[in-house]
Amino acid sequence: MERLDRQIVHCLLRDGRLAFRRIAEVLDVSEQTVARRYRGMHADGAIRVHVAANEQALGLRRWFVRIQCRPDAAWTLAETLAARADVSWVSVTSGGSEVICVSFSDPARVDRSVLHRLPRTSQVLNFTAFTVLHMYVGSATKWLAFDDPLTSEQASLVTTRPAKASRTEIRPDDERLLAELAADGRATVTALSRATGLPQSRVATRVDELLTGGAAHVAVDLAPAKFGFDAIAYLWLTVLPSAIDETGRAVSLMPETTFTATVSGTANLLATVTCRDLEALYTLVTSKIGALPAIRQVEVVPVLHRLKQGGTLVRHDRLVTPLSPAVAHAGSVTSVRRGWW
Repeated sequence: MERLDRQIVHCLLRDGRLAFRRIAEVLDVSEQTVARRYRGMHADGAIRVHVAANEQALGLRRWFVRIQCRPDAAWTLAETLAARADVSWVSVTSGGSEVICVSFSDPARVDRSVLHRLPRTSQVLNFTAFTVLHMYVGSATKWLAFDDPLTSEQASLVTTRPAKASRTEIRPDDERLLAELAADGRATVTALSRATGLPQSRVATRVDELLTGGAAHVAVDLAPAKFGFDAIAYLWLTVLPSAIDETGRAVSLMPETTFTATVSGTANLLATVTCRDLEALYTLVTSKIGALPAIRQVEVVPVLHRLKQGGTLVRHDRLVTPLSPAVAHAGSVTSVRRGWW
């Protein structure tokens, strides 16, 4: 990837629906150049933008699940999990004998969740589920380990959407709109109007309400290997309880960090990181993570293969736009609540 490609991604990480025209102004290139570069990265499986409904708005609970299984069954189980609409971030770790994923459960329908099915799955030897208690999110916590970052002046021109004080509720008639945005998070108001049959003014207003009101968020999935980053890992951190919040914020602001959350369990802080190579991962753990005074223990779990990101399947280090309607609409209300095995 060239410098301009990386800078376009920097802009999209701040706002995945930022207009090509605005990105062009920030980077001082033509709008046609930005559009062509983005479409090239998308066609190459390097980037995908989609909109997902937030689990709080759906009344769902987020879990990180570590599943120990027979080595000869790990891939089959991981593929099965990746096909579920209520599962994301599916990875094979620990030399191929462990699967880690994110599962969303509806407290009112626990019998349909992954956690309910796993004990009765023959390939599973053992599993541990960690509920997410608090996530560290915001524009400052984005993964920013790329070379060629935006200058402070450029970054100031890419403003994030201001959040509303009150949360917007998801309505039944949002289903089709969210499904279209789950398939293409950069779909224009014109395209969304055509697909849903709603007036453009109503579509524009509702999309803004869903995103600024916290009912949905724009997600940018990247194929790290396409950008020269080959070391992905889960860090399970044991932190002094009185310093969890301070430590979590510090970890979330490190450029290599892609996600940070306080979780249940002995290892009470979880971070996912993406580094250029194992040497860079070693430096991160020893020089940055290890320097935080409240951390008492660190378990590093490298990812062997990732099969699914937030809402995108991964094949041969390449993002694959879902073709199955059930998977393509994984951000919609009905499909996430329903799930399947």
